[in-house]
Amino acid sequence: MTLPRSFLKRPIAHRALHDGQWAENSLEAVRAAVASGYGIEVDIQPSADGVPMVFHDYDMARLTGQSGPVAGKTAAQLGTIALTGGGTIPTLQQVLAEVAGAVPLLIEIKDQDGGLGPAVGPLEEAVCAVLDGYNGDAALMSFNPHSVAACAQYAPDIPRGLTTCPYPAEDWPTVPAKVRHEQAAIPDFDRVGACFISHQQDDLNSPHVAQLRARDVPILCWTIRSRQMEAEARKIADNITFEGYRA
Repeated sequence: MTLPRSFLKRPIAHRALHDGQWAENSLEAVRAAVASGYGIEVDIQPSADGVPMVFHDYDMARLTGQSGPVAGKTAAQLGTIALTGGGTIPTLQQVLAEVAGAVPLLIEIKDQDGGLGPAVGPLEEAVCAVLDGYNGDAALMSFNPHSVAACAQYAPDIPRGLTTCPYPAEDWPTVPAKVRHEQAAIPDFDRVGACFISHQQDDLNSPHVAQLRARDVPILCWTIRSRQMEAEARKIADNITFEGYRA
């Protein structure tokens, strides 16, 4: 299993092409990215009834003005909640229908364990079920290696990777120190059958990234916010995930 070359040809729009015009992860931002020919990265959270929703945060407050967890409302209820910047919270199925194979789709499943642990499975199974039969380039990734392993179980033919970083304590307050230290070394790449990583852009000089790069593993990175950052990242990364400017 390898990452399709399409993921390396054009920059990938982080949470779709929102850049101040549309809400992140909205159908409008997805349409804008498709129209511009960019790859698209989106995030997945579950609804109360287990439907994969395209939304980054666990709580709705930052993006909708309503408080409470995304997982506390059904997909039908979430579909009526307005996003700041326009549109409503879409399902993964709706996003697939919009993309329709026109550009590659990078899907990040957000950790549902809370500590990058093994309490995962239902969301991964639901995502893979939605992707079954999708006629386009798609790849799955997560910070949680158990989530990536679950994707291997439910959809072994869909390319999968690890979202990676140095795991500083201030950014990962719910993850035990031992787990953070271990995961910073990207120890599970082979165990979960990953074929790429998407690494934090200011840590691309990590020796752990270098080890994978020496094996010709595709290195993506997040999140690039200027041409200067892009130029620096491309010294190591094979492609970028960007926002706030046009790559």
